[in-house]
Amino acid sequence: MSARRRLGTRWRRRRPLRTRLAVMAAAAVALVALGVCAAAFFVIRYKLYQQLDQNLAQSATLIAQQHRDEGPGVVTGECRFLGAPACSQIVPADSAEDPERPYLLPVAGATRAVAAGQQAPYYTSFTLPGGKPGRMYTTTFGDGDAVQVALRADIAERGVRQAAALLLAVGGAGVLLSAVGGYWVSRTGLAPITRLTATAERIAATRDARHRIELPPDPPGREGRGGPGGRRGPGGRRHREARQDEVTRLAATFNTMLAELEESVAARRRLVADASHELRTPLTALRTNAELLAKADRLTEAQRARASGALGRQLREVTGLVNDLIELAREEEPQPLLEEVRLADLAAHAVDAARGHWPAVPFALRIAPEAADLSIPGVPARLSRLLTNLLDNAAKFSPPGAPVELALTPTDLTVRDHGPGIADEDLPHVFDRFYRAEKARALPGSGLGLAMARQIAHAHGAELSAERAPGGGALFRLTLRGLVGAGRAVPRAPDGARVVPRRGAGNCASDHDGPADSRSPDRPPT
Repeated sequence: MSARRRLGTRWRRRRPLRTRLAVMAAAAVALVALGVCAAAFFVIRYKLYQQLDQNLAQSATLIAQQHRDEGPGVVTGECRFLGAPACSQIVPADSAEDPERPYLLPVAGATRAVAAGQQAPYYTSFTLPGGKPGRMYTTTFGDGDAVQVALRADIAERGVRQAAALLLAVGGAGVLLSAVGGYWVSRTGLAPITRLTATAERIAATRDARHRIELPPDPPGREGRGGPGGRRGPGGRRHREARQDEVTRLAATFNTMLAELEESVAARRRLVADASHELRTPLTALRTNAELLAKADRLTEAQRARASGALGRQLREVTGLVNDLIELAREEEPQPLLEEVRLADLAAHAVDAARGHWPAVPFALRIAPEAADLSIPGVPARLSRLLTNLLDNAAKFSPPGAPVELALTPTDLTVRDHGPGIADEDLPHVFDRFYRAEKARALPGSGLGLAMARQIAHAHGAELSAERAPGGGALFRLTLRGLVGAGRAVPRAPDGARVVPRRGAGNCASDHDGPADSRSPDRPPT
């Protein structure tokens, strides 16, 4: 038994799913077809012989009525012809009373038992003297005798053979059709999986995620639910998915995954291309200044100092750009030991650092009394980097003497400047990596600061948005999810991270304390 099971398992493993599904479907339909044909054969055979037995019973009753006073012996003997009446004979219970003339029909012990009343009447099939098939009925005939009646069974036998041949042909056709149907079902049912496999193999060979699996179209007039006036949105999508089978939903999910993969690959390629473009200019300047300093013996002292200063500034710019790229390349924030960070202390520290970086720009800090004790679990250096990028970006575009305002309320944190603001066509793109409007391309920076700020905000369960400020300028709003009244913000801590309560501004040190000229003016002016 175990060897047979191993053989079946080996066969299933070596055959593709389509073949196994076709074989199972064909076998199931074939078994049903053969079962129906076998049942029909036995019903037809039973009915044919039942009709023949009824004729024999009627003939036996007629002979008993017409030959009531006759003794043992052959009564009629014409059953050798197909259309002749039934042949019959009377047999006594005691063989000593048999007539001298031999019987036409076979006499057995069961016949004597019926005559003696020891056995019930019965039917039997036999062969007539001429070799033709016959059917015989033996029943009682008065006291101590039995009557045997026989007819030729050619018609019944022929009907049984014809029914068997016809049902065999029907069963064979059923098996053939079941095989074709099983193959068709497996082919059509697994077609999306076949396309999915082909698409996956093509993507693996070409590394091109633009390929998609072709899905069957929805019936006309049934988009969502009931055409143009039907349901829309998530409800309509759920209704549409309910009408699809599992394989089609699998193909649709695979297409969604391919779209996400294509977008990820495109974003990676854009990042590499933009980074290459942004690094080309400072690297060229570094090379030029390095080659110039290599000929220091031909330069004056002032020329060497200018070249050294330019080389140092360019090194800092490249270092900052590379660090920003490394931070942005992370899909998620690292999960170190979290700390409980007070937002008021964090904002005060960021404003103090910005005043040192931008001495010509006035900074104003407003903290609502009910937000003084607001705190969140997070990484202090990363949160400080977020505020520093927002303040540096606002300072870049602030006109002389115009303040940069940072306000903390129980619901959000805002950074506002009074510069030219953000153009409507640029507003959707201010957080894109390397995005810079035409009027901002002449300013220093790489266009990564706001992208990094939004990434840090998302990692801490917050939302960063940009808008045009009333009265002019730009306003960046940091909304912390999970704020409860004027108490504390409680975004969900990352899994496995531990929150350590700490107080004071000492935990708000920034990791971005480089020179002012290395900042990135990410917001484009109008």
